[in-house]
Amino acid sequence: MTTALNGGDAKDVAVAFAGSAHETTESAAIDPRPVIGRLPKYAAGKPPAQVPGLESFKLSSNENPLPPIPAVLEAIAAHSAVNRYPDPVASTLRARLSDLLGVPAEDIVTGGGSLGALNQLLAAFAGQQDDGTQDEVVYAWRSFEAYPISVGLSGAKGVQIPVLADGRHDLDAMAAAVGERTRVVLLCTPNNPTGPALRREETERFIESVPRDVVIVVDEAYHEFVRDDEAVDGIALYRKYPNVVVLRTFSKAHGLAGLRVGYSISRPEITESLRVAAVPFAVSTIAEHAAIASIDHLDEVVGRVQTLVDERERVVAGLRELGWAVPDAQGNFVWLNLGDATQEFAALAAEHALSVRAFGNEGVRVSIGESGGNSRFLELCRTFTKAPIAY
Repeated sequence: MTTALNGGDAKDVAVAFAGSAHETTESAAIDPRPVIGRLPKYAAGKPPAQVPGLESFKLSSNENPLPPIPAVLEAIAAHSAVNRYPDPVASTLRARLSDLLGVPAEDIVTGGGSLGALNQLLAAFAGQQDDGTQDEVVYAWRSFEAYPISVGLSGAKGVQIPVLADGRHDLDAMAAAVGERTRVVLLCTPNNPTGPALRREETERFIESVPRDVVIVVDEAYHEFVRDDEAVDGIALYRKYPNVVVLRTFSKAHGLAGLRVGYSISRPEITESLRVAAVPFAVSTIAEHAAIASIDHLDEVVGRVQTLVDERERVVAGLRELGWAVPDAQGNFVWLNLGDATQEFAALAAEHALSVRAFGNEGVRVSIGESGGNSRFLELCRTFTKAPIAY
């Protein structure tokens, strides 16, 4: 017998089916892998509270507050064939990046944001060996919140090395932590959430102290915002050292966070393994065309980034005028080392229609947003009597 699934009948059948799917007899508990219970949960930046009479500003996520440039919006609107799979290796985008960066297209592997590119790398190079031993991944802490999650899910063991008092990587301690089981080292520059960028000389000294069979990841999600003349350039390191992998993204400077376009750059001996571990179709056709349009109008992107850098410098100068200790800010955010006053400051910001990112009782990261939000943040700081802990 055939039943027509039209109008109310279709809805009734759907509801009945959904209900029957959960009518089961008693069964054993379905437990995840033990590592799931040990991992922190990723906490995305929350939207601001709505306060009557105040415009709300989200300063809790390191997003670009400006929309994509007009050419990107046009490219997004022009590609509606979402019923077709994208190019699995994003060939056109990789060719454009090759021309832009002066690297072979074969050395570029795309992923769903720089985090997707990182997860592909960990899947290829760090995890659990056939004899059950865990590889180790060394990284600074506090650093990007997803690192311990990604490392744990890969099956590897994370080795966290505390950052220095001024928010910089302790490269000497990281080098000392590299052992026989170390397969990967993660360098976040500028470091999220503390802000400083690694310098060329110290980074090369670190790389040369690490065994050549250890993969060194230079995570440059905020590369376009860096203005430190001595800051390291990941691509220069990749050209010099065969074990270096560079991560970059279109999420920050290009304002494409919602489309998830990132990539890694590495030598062929690494890239060939990354292609095996790469998630198929990770970058959609729309995302690829948007990224290409952004590259093709790079001068407009650079101009927008500079406006955010100018705002960052205004905010940092305002905080230092208050006598607040602020680490060197080279990303699109600033770090307040507030310690036990962290949650109090975050709550006060919420009362003023500002959302900021509080990290336990360690400190607060404040993203650079629209000018009005940045100004209100500075006004709030002027009224807060518990200044960040000096380093």
